[in-house]
Amino acid sequence: MLGQQKPQWMPGQVGLNAGALPPSGFTYVNMDLNYNAGTFNDQNGNAIPVNGTYNVWAVENIFYYVPSPKVLGGNLGLMVMFPTPATGSLDADISNPYFPNLSAAAGGGGIADLWLQPFNIGWHFKRADFHVSDGFMIPTGRYSPGATNNVGTGYFGNHFQTGTTYYITKNKGTSANLFTDWEVHGARAGTNNTSKTPGQAFTDEWGLGQVLPLKKNFSKLLQVGVIGYDQWQVTANNGSFSLAGVILPASALPYYSVHAVGGQINYIAPPKNISLFFKYEHEYKSYSSLLGNTIVFGGTWTLPVPKPTPKP
Repeated sequence: MLGQQKPQWMPGQVGLNAGALPPSGFTYVNMDLNYNAGTFNDQNGNAIPVNGTYNVWAVENIFYYVPSPKVLGGNLGLMVMFPTPATGSLDADISNPYFPNLSAAAGGGGIADLWLQPFNIGWHFKRADFHVSDGFMIPTGRYSPGATNNVGTGYFGNHFQTGTTYYITKNKGTSANLFTDWEVHGARAGTNNTSKTPGQAFTDEWGLGQVLPLKKNFSKLLQVGVIGYDQWQVTANNGSFSLAGVILPASALPYYSVHAVGGQINYIAPPKNISLFFKYEHEYKSYSSLLGNTIVFGGTWTLPVPKPTPKP
């Protein structure tokens, strides 16, 4: 019921179109994410008394570059996420197992960590899109052991990710989607000269979507769907942590998990290379973790390179 209770990856960022890598050229994504929780569940999934709420806002500025030449039959892309202004620590570190202070765990504000994804390759098949990537969370955000105004995670993370979109119908209007993230962590400094390496975590995000034309020429589309996510700690923590001045082994901390379901709506304008999205997901169960709601909204814009030839 204490310690590292949320990993680096904030679920809810993907949902529909999980396998679609941006087209060749430059793409900008603005993603605004809010996670709000007032409940903390113990290792049996039962709520325990808490003080305050855990409320995090993050404004992600994401930049993609996808060159035209093919690599291994797919498109190779580069992605960087920075800067990410945030209010509240993007990493929940609950240190009191009997009366967690959620407000103290999310009391920071500033620029969060740098996300760099130098390897991202995507393939487009007749009935599916698929991509794999490897990225890094670099702890550039403010972090100090025991501080109540942290905004960074305080440790390095490696994230291996996959995304799949399977088109159920021939016209690609109906799709099933699955995204996965496996993260491996470096050590993070704690109070009283302790150091803990958070256990590895696995996240899946899924969705079932349907595209509806708003105009007969398909220049404006509406996409709606059911989405959700699941997140687990999959290996034990290493190192030690301090609780009330007592040094304890980090491996004694219980594993956490959380599960959510919700909906997504997208507005897509293919001729203008823009789209807008809104997602809401409710966490219905968690173990040794927070229990709350995730809201994500924003938009994307692509500058294609080379510029496509207009169809007659």
